[in-house]
Amino acid sequence: MDYVIGIDIGTQSTKALVVDTRGAIVAQHSSAYHPDTPRPLWAEQWPQVWFDAVTACIAACVAKAKEQGIGAQQIKSLCVSSLYGGSGIPVDENFEPLHPCLIWMDRRATAEVDWVREHVDVARLEAITGNGVDSYYGFTKMLWLRNHRPAVWSKTRWLLPPNAFVIQRLTGALAVDHSSAGNLGGVYDVHARAWSNEALDMLGIPASMMPERLVESSDVVGGLLPQWAGKLGLAADTPVVAGGVDAAVATFAAGVTQAGHHVAMIGTSMCWGYINQSVDARHGLVSMPHVYNGKRDLYVFGGASTAGACVAWYRDQFCQAEIEAAKHAPHGDAHRLLEEAASKVAAGSDGVVFLPYLMGERSPVWDAHASGAFVGLNLFHTRSTLYRAVLEGVAFALRHNMEAGRRGAQSLDDRLIVVGGAAHSDLWMQIIADVTGYPVLSIEQEVEAAMGAALLAALGAGLVSRETAEGGWVTLVERATPDAGRQRVYQDRFGVYVDLYPTLKNAMHRLRAE
Repeated sequence: MDYVIGIDIGTQSTKALVVDTRGAIVAQHSSAYHPDTPRPLWAEQWPQVWFDAVTACIAACVAKAKEQGIGAQQIKSLCVSSLYGGSGIPVDENFEPLHPCLIWMDRRATAEVDWVREHVDVARLEAITGNGVDSYYGFTKMLWLRNHRPAVWSKTRWLLPPNAFVIQRLTGALAVDHSSAGNLGGVYDVHARAWSNEALDMLGIPASMMPERLVESSDVVGGLLPQWAGKLGLAADTPVVAGGVDAAVATFAAGVTQAGHHVAMIGTSMCWGYINQSVDARHGLVSMPHVYNGKRDLYVFGGASTAGACVAWYRDQFCQAEIEAAKHAPHGDAHRLLEEAASKVAAGSDGVVFLPYLMGERSPVWDAHASGAFVGLNLFHTRSTLYRAVLEGVAFALRHNMEAGRRGAQSLDDRLIVVGGAAHSDLWMQIIADVTGYPVLSIEQEVEAAMGAALLAALGAGLVSRETAEGGWVTLVERATPDAGRQRVYQDRFGVYVDLYPTLKNAMHRLRAE
């Protein structure tokens, strides 16, 4: 039997797994960390943290597989998926990092956004890239580095996505996959599937900082170098496959390979995406070549900056009693206690609406100065009310993106697949079904992007057919169906949610003004 390794570098942890060519998991391991947030709306990470986590996870998985009699020669390839690396990692000519990577969550480049809008033909930029202008996009973060870290900028040879950086260290070969390149926004020609010299010139970013070699997500970048093979317990020259942006890879893991398929990935952030062959930046969503069949298909998605991060924030800041109680509960999970209490609160959270804009907001709002809010509070409300309101607020953000996405989608299936940490919550799955009106399914295996990376590894090594890749390895399970009564409540509350941001926008901006 042959085996492959799938790795996913996430915002708060890296996961790896070993699977056979039928998708059965034989070993898995994870390593946790946190991004650095030195100032409000800043989020960055030194790439060594990611690389150390990747190598630790691979070595642990290989060791666990070895205990089951699986030798190094049986592991035929590995693939690396990663979070969207924003600016990319600025490295010198020896590939040594010069500065932390400004990750997707970072929103510091607001002045650079203003500069682009004032000095660049935005309509032309959108036509070239299929994407808009916002501090989410990597090209605005690159401009921030240019403007605020000139010493770093002058020494920068390349700007590398996290997966490309890790693969270069493992193989000595440099390449960027098309999904990672496209998600940078203003430097990639979505029609030509190539870097755009025209856009780079408009922005004043040297084309030489963009690695020349662009590859498909299932392409082999290079072979594992001997020094890493020994440390990881793998054979030298084991093929390393390019991978791509984690949201698209998780979508691929769920079997999404055709127009109309759509998936919500709800982890630290939320990405709802679908497959299309064209894109219009005016719809306010993000686009990139898909990690499967990327020469034809685009992965188009809307994203909330914080989703699970809102839930974790609320738990950590206001629910110490549940955290302590969970230490003595058999399951040890504060979220389960919070969910039990919140399930007794009626749909609509007794008139409380939560705006989940704790790190500004991406689509369709696109406002780095947007901020979170509870609206409708009174003395009757409890922590359980507010916890449910947080879950509902993220579900409203999901529907807000779906409403925008429908304007450009060729079609959307009559069911919604949800992957990520939110899928652990039965209450949240039911809220999402009731808010969106879609029956909700999730992946039984709970491995998402790492499994998608493993499937890309097998495809790249020629171990599975394209027919197998299109069908996927995972099993989908039904989680929730919409309830007509709760749908009526949420229809009204969603209208309130949509109205709140424009009503509060000026106040949000005044509060954020430095």
